[in-house]
Amino acid sequence: MIKMYGIKNCDTIKRAGKFLEDQGVDFEFIDFRQTPIDIQTLQSFIDGVGWDKLINKRSTTYRNLNDNEKQNITLALTLKNPTLIKRPVLVTKEGVSVGFDKVLYQRLV
Repeated sequence: MIKMYGIKNCDTIKRAGKFLEDQGVDFEFIDFRQTPIDIQTLQSFIDGVGWDKLINKRSTTYRNLNDNEKQNITLALTLKNPTLIKRPVLVTKEGVSVGFDKVLYQRLV
């Protein structure tokens, strides 16, 4: 089962979800705000794509961090502020991907 993590009011999540639905792909959507992720799930994201790809440095949440926090992103800080995570995070049997990429998503159908 494919899992998509993000927040429901995110435009990229909406586009990615619509694309998957239009292609007839079954997936489960997990909203970070309604169902907070656990440390093991977050670690699997990091293991899959690395901190650099996982953290959304253009987000308001990231911009509101102080300089020390920006230099030292931790599991605890990210769990406390899940909107630091670039969206969507897609977990498939092939692994973890971040962001909406039509080419990658088309390989799923």
